[in-house]
Amino acid sequence: MSIIAKEAGMMVTGCDIAEDFITTDPLARAGIVPLVGFSPSHVANVDLVITTGAHGGFNNPEVIAAKQKEIPVLTQGEAVGEFMKGTLFGRKLTGVSVTGCHGKTTTTAMVATVFASAGKDPSFIIGTGNIPSLGGSGHFGKGDYFIAEADEYATEPTFDKTPKFMWQFPTYLVLTNIEFDHPDVYESLDATRNAFALFTNNIQPGGALIINGDDPQAKLLLQSFTGKAITFGFEKENTYVLSDVVSTKHGTSFRAAKDGKALGVFHVGVPGEHNALNALAAIIVGLEAGLQIKSVKKGIESFSGTKRRLEYKGELSSGALLYDDYAHHPTEIKKTLEALKQLYPEKKLVCLFQPHTYSRTKSLFDQFIYSFEAADTVLLADIYASLREAQDQSVSSALLAKGIQQTGKEVKLLPRLSDMVQYVQEKKLDESIVLVTMGAGDIYKVGESLIGL
Repeated sequence: MSIIAKEAGMMVTGCDIAEDFITTDPLARAGIVPLVGFSPSHVANVDLVITTGAHGGFNNPEVIAAKQKEIPVLTQGEAVGEFMKGTLFGRKLTGVSVTGCHGKTTTTAMVATVFASAGKDPSFIIGTGNIPSLGGSGHFGKGDYFIAEADEYATEPTFDKTPKFMWQFPTYLVLTNIEFDHPDVYESLDATRNAFALFTNNIQPGGALIINGDDPQAKLLLQSFTGKAITFGFEKENTYVLSDVVSTKHGTSFRAAKDGKALGVFHVGVPGEHNALNALAAIIVGLEAGLQIKSVKKGIESFSGTKRRLEYKGELSSGALLYDDYAHHPTEIKKTLEALKQLYPEKKLVCLFQPHTYSRTKSLFDQFIYSFEAADTVLLADIYASLREAQDQSVSSALLAKGIQQTGKEVKLLPRLSDMVQYVQEKKLDESIVLVTMGAGDIYKVGESLIGL
């Protein structure tokens, strides 16, 4: 969002904690270097403050100071909605929102790549770091489309439980899947599905819901949806049907058909059956928006992945291959590990996993236990706790390790990231091994240490 605002001609400043994140480098390249720490003095001469739910949210000292000075304050979710409307930029934009519990970052990046490749110069905001096919995770374009990732998390966890995506009013809404992923916000899977159903009411006249028709919860949502729905997936009942998926180290090829009519073979430069589904969703958006199929094929083929999504990091000096992935939900873990096992059936797969938040680990504990089936060895770090929650002594990585061991899997508890680095270095894992660091915390730093980034 900061990058979009700066490209649009606004003066952008910001504040954060001292720790580096995957967004640090993109911001630096855009000439945006956040101040360290939070102080009321930082909002002395600003016209608008945008806050997230982190670092106190509305209780952040800078937000409090801004409100006292009667400076407008928007949450990140509200700001994305305002940007999508285009009113801040003096022109009306066509919104494309991509939501779902898994795959939304990759799918949003794919959609933006398709439109950029077609010369549409879209604006976009995507929740990751580097995206090679786009040159960044945010852009203020001259075109008529605004493409945004749409998150179901709360606008402000303490004071405003409104799902962040409710501030977006898209013409095209992509819904990849629905699962129970935020137990600190939603009390049940039904409550989660109801939030997504509410979001579909924001689709603008003449727009469409592009939805994974294979997903069980999506099917339930569709029972009460009255607008234009375009389904996609492997099942023959879908509007767009995926088939003949072949995944290699260089990407994934697949066939697609609409209403029984073949559209041809497509190729996307990332591995995994789940990425074929993501790509099909992006293809549908392009076709529904009137892009030529030849242009859409070219665009999807140019997509080569995003930061922290099945990202190949390199080869260790000992010979092992290293990947990194943001997966932090049991379904994501399972699909990512299966994709790697398909790519390297002859190698042993070692997963270095850092559970994310006490609430998620506790609520989905039994699912986590059985999500590592494709791995040969699991190395567990301590739970990465969110600043939004208190420590919960009733759940731990030690308990999770015992549960996974009961499935017959080799598991080792390595609480600190430095313990993981030391373990891998001492083992001198050779070319018969594929390593993957996995989680939504700072587990990626293990890989950076191992290959000297």
